[in-house]
Amino acid sequence: MKKFKYKFTKLITALIYVGIALSVAGFGINLYYCIANGIKGAADPVYPILQYTLMFLVTITLTVLLLSVLVSSCYIIDGKYFKTKFGFIVSKYDVENIDSIVDNKKTGKLTVTFANGEFMVIVVKQEWYNDFIEALLAANRKIEYSIISLDKTDLDKEDKLK
Repeated sequence: MKKFKYKFTKLITALIYVGIALSVAGFGINLYYCIANGIKGAADPVYPILQYTLMFLVTITLTVLLLSVLVSSCYIIDGKYFKTKFGFIVSKYDVENIDSIVDNKKTGKLTVTFANGEFMVIVVKQEWYNDFIEALLAANRKIEYSIISLDKTDLDKEDKLK
């Protein structure tokens, strides 16, 4: 079984951290109000209890979800299945249904196409592309593998940028 960690952009990673920080801050503020005000001043104590409980549940759930997305998002290739994990969300595809893999050097994207015409852009580090392709080809030798390479003008532009 091979595991390839999902590569988030810097913006998405920053937004996840901001979401976690806001959730922790919300938990702290709710805890402060719960301790400071309590339920003594309310005419009916049910409403403050529901409010505090709901706010604790929301902030804890958000923190857990964001941490799971950050920590456990990956692609898994075992002998028979190709799985994608995005936090708690897991999708499973039969390796036999994968039709082709395209490594597009122009765009820097790796694409997996399925027999039904659907496709998936794989978001891992470019250094892992070859390992990912080898793992999929080892699971199913019938997968067609192709490379869209850079042409001469693209290579010249790339050299000028360096």
